[in-house]
Amino acid sequence: MNTVTASPIIVAVDKHDLSSALALADSLDPSLCRLKVGKELFTACGPSVVQALHDRGFDVFLDLKFHDIPNTTAQAVLAAADMGVWMVNVHAMIGSDAMSLCKSRLVNGGYDTLLIAVTVLTSMTQEVLQSLGVLSPLDEQVLRLAKLSQISGLDGVVCSAQEAVALKSSLGTDFKLVTPGIRLANDDNNDQKRICTPSEALKNGSDFLVIGRSITTASHPTDKLKLILADL
Repeated sequence: MNTVTASPIIVAVDKHDLSSALALADSLDPSLCRLKVGKELFTACGPSVVQALHDRGFDVFLDLKFHDIPNTTAQAVLAAADMGVWMVNVHAMIGSDAMSLCKSRLVNGGYDTLLIAVTVLTSMTQEVLQSLGVLSPLDEQVLRLAKLSQISGLDGVVCSAQEAVALKSSLGTDFKLVTPGIRLANDDNNDQKRICTPSEALKNGSDFLVIGRSITTASHPTDKLKLILADL
């Protein structure tokens, strides 16, 4: 049975093997955060890592960003829901038909797994979008994809915290915003471009903050987590 937490923090378990992932989980308190399992860890360990984190009381956000034809994507989402994950995501660029199908199959199956969509990756810039043939301003593209996700029945989107103010204003308070690219004031940005501090992100309207290295590389991750929560 997973621990219910009101914490907005999702810790990114960006590890490449089961033992490292579980060592991190064992250094954290499931009443203070949820955990994110991404492509690297899931590819290396498969569903066993999700089960092991559930056994430790954590809600799990399975961050695999499914992007395929409608039926294939919907079946992948259902497979994730069958694992009991708290939240799973797809790319909004799969389009409304695919996103609507994913959500309808979750509803018809009686699952309570949250389904969200990725708008524009936080590592991307205006120049990168233009190189892909997307000529709209980056913030307009994010809003366009977020609106499409909401119309398709999804529960929210992944976006930069820098875009949260505009999205909350346009889409309402019930539509969830999950924001990676969260860094403390003295942290390295690494490969993220559109970043915010935790307090800035919440002020902007983010509902959930995905935080990785700021917590996971700390000598005492739970102490760092508590420090961040206290600041919020």
